[in-house]
Amino acid sequence: MEEDTNMTIEKTEVLVVGAGQAGIAMSEHLRSYGIEHVVLERNRVAERWRSCRWDSLVANGPAWHDRFPHLEFQHDGPDDFVPKERVADYLAAYAQKIDAPIRCGVEVKEVRRNAGRLGFTVETSEGVIEAKAVVAATGPFQIPVIPPVVPEASGIAQIHSASYRNPEQLPEGAVLVVGAGSSGTQIAEELMRSGRKVYLSVGPHDRPPRHYRGRDFVWWLGVLNKWDAEATPGVEHTTIAVSGANGGHTLDFRRLASEGMTLLGRTETFHDGVLTFAPDLAENIAKGDANYLSLLGEADTYVTRNGLDLPEEPTARDMLPDPECMKHPVLELDLQNAGINTIIWATGFGVDYSWLKVEALDEQGRPHHQRGVSSEPGIYFLGLPWQTRRGSSFIWGVWHDAKYVADHIAKQRGYMAYKPSREEG
Repeated sequence: MEEDTNMTIEKTEVLVVGAGQAGIAMSEHLRSYGIEHVVLERNRVAERWRSCRWDSLVANGPAWHDRFPHLEFQHDGPDDFVPKERVADYLAAYAQKIDAPIRCGVEVKEVRRNAGRLGFTVETSEGVIEAKAVVAATGPFQIPVIPPVVPEASGIAQIHSASYRNPEQLPEGAVLVVGAGSSGTQIAEELMRSGRKVYLSVGPHDRPPRHYRGRDFVWWLGVLNKWDAEATPGVEHTTIAVSGANGGHTLDFRRLASEGMTLLGRTETFHDGVLTFAPDLAENIAKGDANYLSLLGEADTYVTRNGLDLPEEPTARDMLPDPECMKHPVLELDLQNAGINTIIWATGFGVDYSWLKVEALDEQGRPHHQRGVSSEPGIYFLGLPWQTRRGSSFIWGVWHDAKYVADHIAKQRGYMAYKPSREEG
């Protein structure tokens, strides 16, 4: 008698990979449909919030906004910017609240489509699971990207922003931060406040006001329908410079320069200890200013049209004078002469879907999808920036994206359950 090898293979309808905010949101919506599923997490729930962020990081949006719909933050006020550890605790509490079937410490090693039958075979560190659908909810922050500009043999300490924790971990001396989005600028400001000499390489960016006329910028983007803006080519890579640190404030590069930070253009090349920079600093800051002023104008128009009683801010458009580093930009910098012993690369992340052995990726290994529904039937993606809209990378945004993906899974489930009636002859 042949042994039934299927006896040892676990089966589930949907397998979700990753138990961060995306995987937890996915679990809630699958449960609402009564769809059997399991969530596998190779570390702890919300691990990236705990171990891949610097010590002083807070959420970039206020607590009333950056949360799931059915649970408020217990130890923070609605307008507070929640510290990273409490964000992770909140996500873990939400997972417990919805009784998400999460298994921690389980790594997914490979996903392959079953030959000649429905579904996928998933190899994990704890055995094989078969699933009719797989949701890759591993998010966008997978592989820290450090451009190959400065060789390791240069003697300069180089880390990615994902490895930065606090000023004390760095060697003594000045620091160059490359990348002026939210992460890079907040890290640069923290280092400057700690007494370090800081150089900041600034590329193209959007620079919204933190607050305007008594409302946080997340409120303005909401009422102006900007959170629901759909992705267009190139837009998904736009850097946004905004900070929730110290109660939240508008990032102002001129102010940082006036307080001692040296601003530079985009980092380009390195040779014989000298870094070169593009002559685009003034242009990049001017475009950020234009974005800032444009949002103020739209907000004023909205207030007038709707007769809202929100206080005017006549000084909001005032700008500090251009600093010397803008008027006479530094195009070359000898790192040793500048006393720079550390470079922090706030240059984003790449993705690693090498475990997905299916036709769901493009030639660069990036997800090929429409609103999270991949080109490979039964494979889904969740937690990607601009997956459906500008707000997709936020906690509340991924919750709505997860609903769309769950809706699609439920619809496909209905099609597969269909059985035609047979007329008697």
